[in-house]
Amino acid sequence: MPLILPGNVGSATAATGFNVANSARFNTASSDDLRRTFSSGDRKTWTWSSWIKRATLGANQSLFSCHTGDSDTAQLDLKFDAGDTISYEGKSTVLKTTSRVFRDVSAWYHIMFVLDMTQATASNRMKFYVNGVLETSFATDNTPARNTDLGINQNSQHVIGMKDRNTDAFFGGYLAETVFIDAAALAPTDFGEFDDSGIWKPIDPSGLTFGTNGFYLNFQTSAELGDDVSGNTNDFSETNLTAVDQSIDTCTNNFATMNILDNFFAGSTFSQGNLNVDMTTSGVETFNTSTIGVSSGKWYAEVLHPDASSKPMVGISHAIPIAIGNVLGNSGFGYAYMGEDGQVKAEGSNGAYGATYGNDDIIGIALDLDNNKLYFSKNGSFQNSGDPTTGSTGTGAVAITAAASTGTGTYFFAAGKRHSDNNEVSWNFGSPAHAISSGNTDANGFGNFEYAVPSGYFSLNTKNLAEYG
Repeated sequence: MPLILPGNVGSATAATGFNVANSARFNTASSDDLRRTFSSGDRKTWTWSSWIKRATLGANQSLFSCHTGDSDTAQLDLKFDAGDTISYEGKSTVLKTTSRVFRDVSAWYHIMFVLDMTQATASNRMKFYVNGVLETSFATDNTPARNTDLGINQNSQHVIGMKDRNTDAFFGGYLAETVFIDAAALAPTDFGEFDDSGIWKPIDPSGLTFGTNGFYLNFQTSAELGDDVSGNTNDFSETNLTAVDQSIDTCTNNFATMNILDNFFAGSTFSQGNLNVDMTTSGVETFNTSTIGVSSGKWYAEVLHPDASSKPMVGISHAIPIAIGNVLGNSGFGYAYMGEDGQVKAEGSNGAYGATYGNDDIIGIALDLDNNKLYFSKNGSFQNSGDPTTGSTGTGAVAITAAASTGTGTYFFAAGKRHSDNNEVSWNFGSPAHAISSGNTDANGFGNFEYAVPSGYFSLNTKNLAEYG
């Protein structure tokens, strides 16, 4: 199961180079997309590049599409297909599909497609690059004849995040540094470079020549996520994307989300970049865990509860649910603060702790793995007279088993439900999917939280992991 652990911190080594400040979060269920009508451009030669963090798997999801007719050359769709490969398709013909699948929901990919139909060698006409490396194995390869005009870059509407022809196949996940180059076939090194650890990281593309229809979307204007900063003013219009869909989860600082791959009983529905989780399936006891796990350091997250009818359970787990009956807080499955009665379930034992909570309450979770202590707050007030800054004294803390003795050596943030209950939550690991009125950061200046982050605690992202994990 893909996840980030200490020692595998993704793009943390990119912290000293070009910094990507923002991404745009696309939600499949909300039918989010960006649209612009192009002028006539070069239909034989162009380059598309974007950093992508997936949230939804196992479904057709369009990244970039255009439709003007019913032929394979009049409509084209660059997408993830239902098998989680990358595909370039016409109306009814799959032109090219990778053999590799891309199912890691914890990581950022750099995906690049280069079209140059003028090339004499067929394999050079359509190229996929992933994280700077050329894809050479394809499940399908129906490369058109040399000098064929294809559908992208004609005088028609182009869409990011939806299949234009069918108004479906909506993308679910995050896009950053999305670039289109008209009339030029560029190399991966125009968009990224390998650092000393062999990790592919972004470089600044602003100095490129974009061409007539070219654009550069860096998503730094929250009110206009389709704003083109290439200098061409080739702006896209937003459909269902709002300011809250601007995220600080990026390819240079990867934030935790919830992990859809631990949804063993299909008991949860995920949305908003896997930050919103709806656990409503009757008769199923389950919980879900974060994509990033930690074994040391001090970490803070918040959980919003938007459903007045839910009976929430939030906390931490050192394991993932592997069988029916694995309730968060049961023996072997961590610690849970329960909204219905205000108790804490700690490794199977219930005890009085704090206030009940529910509709629109925000629960803060402060995890101190240096002293093996756990604290919960309700709307900014730590329960049980807790003080997360008291270290080994642990005033008002829930004592937890040392991470090193849990088998995995790692704790994950988690939310769950009991058999007949439901639980709807919106997680905030520093890049929230819901509106924040206050705007608090950790000591490193990372994150966007409703309430103050306790001194010495940090948001769960790869830059902080590199320093404190």
